[in-house]
Amino acid sequence: MATAYGPDTRDPRWSGAAGPGDGSPLKRLLPAALRAPFEGRTWRALLYQVLSVPVGLVLFGFSITLTTFGVGMLITFLGIPILAGTLALCRGFGAVERERARALLGVDVAAPEPVRGRTGGLMSWMGASLKNGASWRHVLYSVVQFPWALISFGLGLPLWMCGWTLLTYPLWYWVLPARLGHDGLQVYSDTGRTVYVDTPVGMVLAFVTGLVLVTVTAWLVRGLAHVDRALVRGLLGPSRLASRVSELETDRGVVVDTAAADLRRIERDLHDGAQARLVALAMGLGLAKEKLTADPEAAARMVDEAHGEVKIALQELRDLARGIHPAVLTDRGLDAALSAIASRCTVPVTVTVDLPERPVQAIEGIAYFTVSELLQNVSKHSAARSATVEVWRTGDRLMLQVTDDGRGGADPSAGSGLAGLAERLDAVDGVLAVDSPQGGPTRITAELPWRG
Repeated sequence: MATAYGPDTRDPRWSGAAGPGDGSPLKRLLPAALRAPFEGRTWRALLYQVLSVPVGLVLFGFSITLTTFGVGMLITFLGIPILAGTLALCRGFGAVERERARALLGVDVAAPEPVRGRTGGLMSWMGASLKNGASWRHVLYSVVQFPWALISFGLGLPLWMCGWTLLTYPLWYWVLPARLGHDGLQVYSDTGRTVYVDTPVGMVLAFVTGLVLVTVTAWLVRGLAHVDRALVRGLLGPSRLASRVSELETDRGVVVDTAAADLRRIERDLHDGAQARLVALAMGLGLAKEKLTADPEAAARMVDEAHGEVKIALQELRDLARGIHPAVLTDRGLDAALSAIASRCTVPVTVTVDLPERPVQAIEGIAYFTVSELLQNVSKHSAARSATVEVWRTGDRLMLQVTDDGRGGADPSAGSGLAGLAERLDAVDGVLAVDSPQGGPTRITAELPWRG
């Protein structure tokens, strides 16, 4: 998976990408704690919780009624189609809930795998529905969501309305009948003396109380929204096992395609390179053998040419073997192997490898070929004057970073070799991150599992 990559992750000050809206006037004027009541995220979360009550009532009523009725009718044949239809209806409600959560809570949850019977018939579909765990999780969501919606609604909305009422009271107090006499809205101080809100002291007290209340309520609403997100992710999305199986199936296809492409490349290199030279060498030696007695000098020249062809063929075979798995990597590890790659690059390359131990051979080989391909891109496309290669370990991840001072503009989405490299890394749970603005510099970071 290739992603846009911003700051240097080796910088200890780096704490992830900045959120949307950074640099807005609101964020410049107010600290984070006081911004929450005015941000759209809080209002969307509150709207989600308000809508959850009528939506949850409908879901709860349908799911409880139909599920109970279907279970009761299992003594007859009608129970199975009723339960299957209930599960299908709950999955439809789940699709609506995922869209609502995406729009208001910013949580993007993939739909679970559709229900498919083995034979494709109606009875097969109903049997598959009753055995489908994702469908029953949708029913559980319909049952659990409504009581939680009542709790979040009861906690959030009254406090929110009360807080905003007090916060904005100095703007609209004059419309109250209490303004005509001191028989209306009152607050009481610690001394027991009555303080009327339409006095300057009362207005300040109301404003401060409202500000504290809306600020606390805003963070409460956001906290309650985290529970809503957890419910949607845990009950309305695909199971982790199913997602992992699908991911592994995709990765297996990438690995198979990559292996087939590597075999074709090796076959092509052998056929067009060393094999063709060896055929020409055999023909040359045959002609030299025929001329050995009749024209020894010509035969000697032909043998000398054949000797040169042997040297070239040997070099091509060494290069081919190095492309499969270099001996220096096996014998001496990444530090020496990457230094060897850097020495063949057309620009000066500084290599820094900081590893406490060697990773497993498979990951080490992928890291080697990743750096090799990135340095080839530097040589061919970057017009750089220098480059650096850094390798280090962070937790259970192996990090590679190749930086050059070239013209930039590298884009994995443009169908370049970076896209294929990203797919290869993704097949082993790796990530390729590219930061390459026009005009440079280019920083490409690869992250691989350590597995050591």
